[in-house]
Amino acid sequence: MTSYYNEVDKHAAAWLRELVKAGHIADGIVDERDIQDVLPSDLDGFTQCHFFAGIGVWSYALRNSGWADDRPVWTGSCPCQPFSAAGKGSAFADERHLWPAFHHLIKEFRPPVVFGEQVASRDADAWIDLVQTDLEAVGYAVGAVPFPSASVGAPHIRDRLYWVADSSGARLDQRQRVAGIPGRKTGADERQAAVGNGVCSVVGLADMHGNGRCARREGCEAAGHGKASDADCGACGLADTDRPGQTNGFWRDADWLGCRDGKFRPVEPGTFPLVDGAAARVVRLRGYGNAINAVQAQAFIEAFMDYQQQVSA
Repeated sequence: MTSYYNEVDKHAAAWLRELVKAGHIADGIVDERDIQDVLPSDLDGFTQCHFFAGIGVWSYALRNSGWADDRPVWTGSCPCQPFSAAGKGSAFADERHLWPAFHHLIKEFRPPVVFGEQVASRDADAWIDLVQTDLEAVGYAVGAVPFPSASVGAPHIRDRLYWVADSSGARLDQRQRVAGIPGRKTGADERQAAVGNGVCSVVGLADMHGNGRCARREGCEAAGHGKASDADCGACGLADTDRPGQTNGFWRDADWLGCRDGKFRPVEPGTFPLVDGAAARVVRLRGYGNAINAVQAQAFIEAFMDYQQQVSA
């Protein structure tokens, strides 16, 4: 077994075990303990560790990106409720603010790469600042970018902030943060040195100065994007105006459900998780609602992988 999945929700944990059994995500074990009870020594022997694992979408996205199951990586989508507009707005005072526990494990174990995701909102700005400060203090280079699900073809906005921490340090320009993230240096020379040529790098996801060409076009098409063009931007065309919409992308067959507020919302074809008689419909809805967008995560992972290829060339 190569992977460790940490998930406190017993229904999601059971779902994870079935996904592992079916081979949809990396082989591994599922730990239902609170992350605050997990010790660094508990993680010995695992190549990949996925915290707040939900239904295993990070592992699925890594596989789709070409990241092998035996390649070391950690992932974690810390609870967004403390910083989400849908939450109580308690922020750091919320008991679900579990970054300190995740940070402790990272600090003690030092995985080479950590991917994460958080809600993209003004309330979460202070959260990502804390994450970057904590990780840079222990030698990681950190990059982060917010972008909507709509930019990868989804028929809804759902803004999310994706971040990556790389222990190789200077490879991400000596831990400088660019592309609109607080803490970057000023001046054209410094910025150009950080961004490089803008070819599909994490820091070039929204770079208006790079040439915008993406070396991972096959990955874009495999993710359900349209055929990549020369207009593709840094992160596999995340801001390309020719991105697919709900009629010709990954979600082209979505079913649109009419809701009480008069709005229609897309779901996977045949899902209808709330219809009477559907098995475990509440569990399924919770699983879908808490999961990250696999295609969005894949685009971010691929952008980072392309950047690594450039700096190692």
